[in-house]
Amino acid sequence: MVKFAANLTMLFTEVPFLARFEKAHQAGFKAIEYLFPYAFEVKDLAEKMQQYQFEQALFNMPPGNWDKGERGFAAIPGREEEFKESVITAITYAQALNCKKVHAMSGLIDGRFTQAQHVATFISNIRYAADKFAEQGIELMIEPLNDRDVPNYFISHQRDAVELIKQVNRPNVKLQLDLYHAQIMDGDLSTLIKEVAPFIGHVQIASIPERHEPFEGELNYPHLFNVLEEAGYHGWIGCEYNPKKTTEEGLSWVHPYL
Repeated sequence: MVKFAANLTMLFTEVPFLARFEKAHQAGFKAIEYLFPYAFEVKDLAEKMQQYQFEQALFNMPPGNWDKGERGFAAIPGREEEFKESVITAITYAQALNCKKVHAMSGLIDGRFTQAQHVATFISNIRYAADKFAEQGIELMIEPLNDRDVPNYFISHQRDAVELIKQVNRPNVKLQLDLYHAQIMDGDLSTLIKEVAPFIGHVQIASIPERHEPFEGELNYPHLFNVLEEAGYHGWIGCEYNPKKTTEEGLSWVHPYL
């Protein structure tokens, strides 16, 4: 049986962030995820998690200066020490929230460096983070982002991410398979899911092309949910989409699953 986590960065935005926990609980979700927890005191987030008995499915490591367009820096040469500090920060939050999956954003390609330099930096940083996370029982997620929404992101294709995961060679490094990004960049999702299944650590969904509720658009999500189950994925599926109207108005698709 598939199970869904509410992404509180994108859902229930009609209310302030800390009020979204109650909204997700009222909607029937048992798990939540979001992009970043770092604007909030960890004790406040932990209290919300305990109050509603949520499981923390996922969050991201610090991304750098998000407002100025940075999207992580795991693959950016020269920022290794900053990356190590971000690992410590992420672990502090993950421990307090009992979160077992954390996503490391790779960053945008920097024209001052070669592709080989980006790859070498990424592999070294991810190995470092994976080893630190392993001590806490945490898996490290790698997610390709489509180049329409995030031009010049270091990883855009699912198979490229798998090859990097193989090079990193750490058992707790997994693929964060966002089917929205995957359809835009790769397509043939039923075949793709079966191919990358051994590497999948987390899944996210949204409609194509508008990134709204997954019951509309060009993908047959009930079919893909069956493909995921048959491929052996039984983890949380993150609802990382922009509601077309209010969040509550668009939740009819998920009610049978909750």
